[in-house]
Amino acid sequence: MLRATIRFALTQRLMAVILLAMLTIGGIWAFSTLPIDAYPDISTTQVQVIIKARGMTPIEVEKQITQPIEMAVRGIPNQTIVRSTTKYALSIVVIDFTDKTDIYWARQQVTERISQVLSSFPPGVEGGLAPIASPLSEVFMFLVEGKGWSTMDLRTILDWEIKPRLAGVEGVAEVNSLGGEVKTYLITPRPSDTMALDIKIDEIAQAVSENNQNVGGDRVIVNDEVILVRTDGMVNNVREIGDIIIKNIGNRPIHLHEVADVKITPSVRFGGVTAHGRGEAVQGLVLLRRGANGRATVDGVKAALKKIEKSLPPGVKITPFYDRTDLIKAAVWTVESSLAQAVIIVLIILLLFLGNLRAAITAGLILPSAVLSAFILMKYFGITANLMSLGGLAISIGILVDSSVVVVENIFNYLNERDQRAHRLNLVYRAVSEVALPVLTAVIIIVVSFLPIFILTGIEGKLFKPLAFTISFALLSSVFLSMTVIPVIASFIMRKSPTGDNAFVRALQRHYRSILAFFLCYKKTAIIVGFLMAVGAFILFPFTGKEFLPVLDEGTIVVQTEKIPGISLDKSLKMDVEIQKELMKIHEILGVVSRTGSDELGMDPMGFYQSDNYLVTRPRSQWKVKNKEELQKKIAAVIEKFPGVNHGFTQPIDMRVSEMLTGVKAALGIKIYGDDMNTLDAKAAEIEEILKKMPGAADVIRTPLGGQKYLVFKMNRKAMDCQGISVKAVNDVIAKLVGGTEISTVIEGARRFPVVMRFPERYRKDLNAIKNILIDTPAGGKIRLGDITRPELVDGPIQITREGGKRLVVIQSNVKGRDIVGFVGDLKKEISEKIKLPPGYFVEFGGQFENQQRANRRLMFAIPATFLIIFLILFSTFKSMRQSIVVIMTIPLALIGGIVLLFFSGFYISVPASLGFIALFGLAIENSVVMLSVYNQMRQSGADLETAVTEGSVRRLRPVLMTAILTMLGLVPLLIASGPGSEIQKPLAVVVFGGVFTSTILTLILLPVIYYTVEKYAENRKQNSEEYLSEKVCRD
Repeated sequence: MLRATIRFALTQRLMAVILLAMLTIGGIWAFSTLPIDAYPDISTTQVQVIIKARGMTPIEVEKQITQPIEMAVRGIPNQTIVRSTTKYALSIVVIDFTDKTDIYWARQQVTERISQVLSSFPPGVEGGLAPIASPLSEVFMFLVEGKGWSTMDLRTILDWEIKPRLAGVEGVAEVNSLGGEVKTYLITPRPSDTMALDIKIDEIAQAVSENNQNVGGDRVIVNDEVILVRTDGMVNNVREIGDIIIKNIGNRPIHLHEVADVKITPSVRFGGVTAHGRGEAVQGLVLLRRGANGRATVDGVKAALKKIEKSLPPGVKITPFYDRTDLIKAAVWTVESSLAQAVIIVLIILLLFLGNLRAAITAGLILPSAVLSAFILMKYFGITANLMSLGGLAISIGILVDSSVVVVENIFNYLNERDQRAHRLNLVYRAVSEVALPVLTAVIIIVVSFLPIFILTGIEGKLFKPLAFTISFALLSSVFLSMTVIPVIASFIMRKSPTGDNAFVRALQRHYRSILAFFLCYKKTAIIVGFLMAVGAFILFPFTGKEFLPVLDEGTIVVQTEKIPGISLDKSLKMDVEIQKELMKIHEILGVVSRTGSDELGMDPMGFYQSDNYLVTRPRSQWKVKNKEELQKKIAAVIEKFPGVNHGFTQPIDMRVSEMLTGVKAALGIKIYGDDMNTLDAKAAEIEEILKKMPGAADVIRTPLGGQKYLVFKMNRKAMDCQGISVKAVNDVIAKLVGGTEISTVIEGARRFPVVMRFPERYRKDLNAIKNILIDTPAGGKIRLGDITRPELVDGPIQITREGGKRLVVIQSNVKGRDIVGFVGDLKKEISEKIKLPPGYFVEFGGQFENQQRANRRLMFAIPATFLIIFLILFSTFKSMRQSIVVIMTIPLALIGGIVLLFFSGFYISVPASLGFIALFGLAIENSVVMLSVYNQMRQSGADLETAVTEGSVRRLRPVLMTAILTMLGLVPLLIASGPGSEIQKPLAVVVFGGVFTSTILTLILLPVIYYTVEKYAENRKQNSEEYLSEKVCRD
């Protein structure tokens, strides 16, 4: 099959040239149309149910909303876990599904399950499914600013001018509004006037509702003309609302303004935004639709904002402060620059070793061709161009050229050493055919070695599968082109070199021959030394720390702060402004935008005491500090000046990924499960103290459970029964008059603003005033609220977190200066020795540690299976068990360099490092397969074992060194890169660089020695067996 393919390509050379042209054009088109993003879509199939319950406390929200929803969605097929967060007036239930679950099917299933539950909720409760966006959808953030404009005006402009137009941009799932004040028409009844005129609160609500309506009257026909009929009875402003007639007393109409104040005021807020130490601000947040093109969407948003800004009122401007395309451009540039540098290095090495420009060009042609072919396959299989997929191409640059190097080098040898009377096409055919099978086998083995990556699940699978796919696409393209296009190009441009091999190569071969002869004389010593080196390297392995993933530097710093639980929103925002002023005194910080409390959609349910502070920094070239770690120390020193404020450092994507996967916004989350809130809080405090004392613990934050004051009205049922007052009547007074209730809507063009009614502000601040609220009795009298209830001020939960139907509390921490696996191991030991949990309470560890453990379990199964498949491929190639074992024995030689360099470089064993070791399996075997194939071919041609080993090794010295050096130097740009994403690629590159180095040296020395020893032993055993049989026949 291989020979037939090669023969066809050489006899149809024009077709091969056309194929190359088509691949070039197709690859350029594919790359120009590929969706580009910073990272692969690592979000899970996740559905969020967000319910807003105005005025309800966390305890009531949990009982009446969260638990019924959890029960309703439980048992949906493909469901993995149900998590919930319950806060003041808000319930968020998150349902995770297996990766292959269709998001639209999952949303449909959840919708069907909760439809009946939603209808049973108390009046005023509203909500449903969150927008079809992933936790990584926050791609663009901006402020709406304007000197002389109030935050209410700016929020109105955002909600009704900017937001609707941005929602129409392709790829936008939703535009979230944060901060500012939402315009509301507030009706505040005056209790003295309502009581004097005997007007009930329900009468006011009914009058406003009935006097703010339009209806259609169908149509009338006048003089054969159709005229549509409608009424115009809706109110448009404060005056018209105040003029509504509540009722008539005698012949006198009572207007609303006679018994209540009507004004425009901000609605009750659940969060706010402050910016740059100047005070409150208005923020827009663009959410990317799941599966949309990140860069194209953000570009569309920015183009739309330019048009929108021209139509805004004078002085109003839009100021972006977070743009995901900055990260996309930086990440792609990191890979593209590494790719370009690697190509230049590869071409220089080719020219140095081959000493022939025509041969170097022929071999180097594989690089653009294979990369462009990979782009076509990426387009076909729907793989986006991102840090990982393009990084796979950068990592494989040196490997891609291996197959063409072996082919071109053999063609070069044939053209210089064989009978020149033979036709050049025939020489090329024979040269390519000779190495075709070992080259194909080696590439297949490299691709198979990526099998463990293909079966990874979770974030690690989604992150690294694109890398494995692009490497596999490029390698398979390279071997196909090496068997078809490269021979054709060689037949056109390559000629016999007038000087044969260059002096550099001849010198290498001469020295190598001497070294190999020495070790063939001391075979046992060579094998023992190799064995001891392997043992020494594996002794280092347990001392190399372990982690899930290195921390990606996204370029944007987010500081999470937590204040005292129970703090008011206004006080929290004022503290944010003071912190911002101090932070902006740091040279590197240009601005700070802080988001406090919950957002408009409820997708990020923080409390009033919690803030995410986005830092706007100078370009790094202008920093006075050396790195981000030093800047974080300066930031920490500033925040520590504020008493009671805890802080932690994260990044926009990192924060959302951690939260998406485990509900934790840090590298490690210690989750304590149980039922009683007080017990959970007490045990969490004990574990927090242990955690803070652990070496390596950083940014330790415990989610507070208590600290929120509750004003609880205990019903005096005897007193209520005497007056004939129901619990509902009391509840209505508390909910409607103290909390407030929406009774109508004012429509101003396309804008809609709620009309809310509640008692004056003193009834929301003064307990005695609340107790003096009068309630109507069925007998027509009135009674004080305090006479039928007993108000109590008690402590209660500020939020209730649940997972799998059980309450929990989370302590989160980052880990710095040590590996996370060792850290968790020590922490587990401390907790087990010092913490005693009551029956029914237990501790679990989440965050990156949980992901790392899952990845390890997968790899423990996948790697042995990969070994077995590779062995079967080798056996089918060599038809020899012992030669297959000889090749497998070269893998530990590769691991030596990978382990040693990883240990001394300071990197930990992580998923990227593990993938580097996996890649080494195939790379180590590649050269061994080619060398053994030469030994076998020479022996089949009549050479004795020693000659075959010596001359075969010398003959393959150049391609072996070339492939190794090309692979290593192709990784140098990644090793020295410092842009976003380099943190993930470096551990992989370090392992492969070190492994290829030791693998090449030891393979060139130990492989011939081991092969000679094994084959000599087999020959001697066969000879002894034949002599024994001969003697036995003679005796018989």
